[in-house]
Amino acid sequence: MAARRPRDRRPPVAIGHVCFEARDVAAAAAWLEEVGLRPIASDDDFAVMELRGGTHLVVTAAARKRKRGAEAPFDLMVDDIDKTRRRFAAKGLAPSRIHCGAIRDSFELPGPDGVRVTVLSSHAGRRAV
Repeated sequence: MAARRPRDRRPPVAIGHVCFEARDVAAAAAWLEEVGLRPIASDDDFAVMELRGGTHLVVTAAARKRKRGAEAPFDLMVDDIDKTRRRFAAKGLAPSRIHCGAIRDSFELPGPDGVRVTVLSSHAGRRAV
């Protein structure tokens, strides 16, 4: 008798691609790899970086400079916010203090092209994502 496959409890859809424009694509891709994204493909004017769940962050060349300190068009979610903040601080990524919220905690990082990237604690609970 064949073993039964457990029911897939993940949502039936996911975001496939998110785009991010950067003046220096290679530097942005290196920063994203440093914080934990997996490099998939790159060229002089684009990079594809993979997040958990298979979502790809596509970095393309920006036509103009972004305002320093602008909020990134994405945030990052991690399982252990305290451990992640300590790891990023040890890498010299200059995370802010952890802000405790009602639903989740967060901190910010100075990211590629001077954007501000928010890192959030997971709010998925025990749900498969």
